[in-house]
Amino acid sequence: MVGKFFEPVALRTCCHPAIIAAVTGPGRVERLQLILTRDGPTCVWCGRAIDTALVRATTEHVVPRLKGGPSWLENEVAACGRCNGRRGHRNLTEWADECELNGWSVDRARLVRVLESLEARIAAEGGQRRARPYITSQLRRLRRQLS
Repeated sequence: MVGKFFEPVALRTCCHPAIIAAVTGPGRVERLQLILTRDGPTCVWCGRAIDTALVRATTEHVVPRLKGGPSWLENEVAACGRCNGRRGHRNLTEWADECELNGWSVDRARLVRVLESLEARIAAEGGQRRARPYITSQLRRLRRQLS
């Protein structure tokens, strides 16, 4: 057992596939499909259609892992590979401002929805102490910009 998850090799030999999925959670491809279904097939940063032959869809952590953001669906949005790679570990609102300076249409309402969902899950489950101040400050800035 690794942390609260089981070793995938041990699970494959003894468990039903539904049990394996419940214990290990969705993989990267499955998470991306869930995110595209939830948010639509556009990049949150530039608004381009993604998951096409020309534009690769990626999962983008709204709260970067470096700042304590978890790999939960509530912390991920769909972004094109270009935007995801350029953002790096930059602050959420600073990167959104930079994208708009480039003439891209940032979906700030989607960012607020995702951050509120993440905040609610953290409140329900606890933990994620490092991410909480970041979420609070980014939500405050985004809400101010949307008003």
